[in-house]
Amino acid sequence: MSKPAVSIIGAGGWGTALALMMARRVTAEAAIPLWGHDPSHVEALKSTRHNQKYLPSVALPSSILPTTSLAECADAKVIFLAVPSKYLAQVARELASVGVARGAILVSCTKGIEQQRGLLMSELLTEAVPHSTIAVLSGPNLAGEIARGMPAAGVIASPHADAPARVQSLFEGTNFRPYTSSDVRGVQLGGALKNIFAIAAGASDGLGLGENARAGIVTRSLAEMTRLGVAMGGQRETFRGLSGIGDLMVTCFSAQSRNHQVGFRLGRGENLRAIRDSMSMVAEGIPTTMSAHACARRLGVSTPIIDQIQNLLHEENDPARAMRDLMARQLRAEEEV
Repeated sequence: MSKPAVSIIGAGGWGTALALMMARRVTAEAAIPLWGHDPSHVEALKSTRHNQKYLPSVALPSSILPTTSLAECADAKVIFLAVPSKYLAQVARELASVGVARGAILVSCTKGIEQQRGLLMSELLTEAVPHSTIAVLSGPNLAGEIARGMPAAGVIASPHADAPARVQSLFEGTNFRPYTSSDVRGVQLGGALKNIFAIAAGASDGLGLGENARAGIVTRSLAEMTRLGVAMGGQRETFRGLSGIGDLMVTCFSAQSRNHQVGFRLGRGENLRAIRDSMSMVAEGIPTTMSAHACARRLGVSTPIIDQIQNLLHEENDPARAMRDLMARQLRAEEEV
């Protein structure tokens, strides 16, 4: 088999949506390996040509080749990694062990912050695959809509000058319009932090607090995201773009958002463990809350919403009390967003 131009690592919803977009390109000429860690899931993808677990309504074209072999993905010129943040470093190390093609671009599509050291996903990839070309992809991207061919936009960032444009060109002729950026940290931080605020917005909705409350939470979340994101090395203007406010809006307002669902169900009185056990996909806002809370404390940044979600998720605070505590904070001037 000839070397693939593109491969996808991660056969969940987002990875499958990426594979579908690549398969629909007008210039598509080669097969697209789609790696999954679960042999039974991969066999089901092969036999049914549907991802029944994550995107059941969309058929997989014959050009998408489900596989459990990372070696079949390693020769691609561009490798998209769309695995949960918890497993990204491990999968990247395994990929490195089979030999990544010289000059390949590794694109992180994972939104999270490592818990132990507060590293971003691009930094984990650099550690696992030294001297590689790293890029990141983020933005308001609900996998189900993209898989069905609905229009969307996002941001590709990289410290390597030519990498964003090379990755961007892959989406020509698709329903996805990517913009480029050099702010690798800001693009990733917007994508990671917004998941925490989606839990807050979901909890507000679950408590039935209304549209005014949700709008207030989202607006103050943007201020908090920007404050912490800049302290962690992102550029302020990035948080006003697709990977900041764009991703924040869709995640906080959409019922399709896994993190909004978590918050909504917590607001309705469900137990976090039961919620997690019932979900087939990872809600990244849960582990990211702990990581972001630790980063904020280390940097001395005020993050009242993150603090309350930390209490809600990891200290089992009551959702109604969390909202009351936010409203009872000392009155102050509105900060510039």
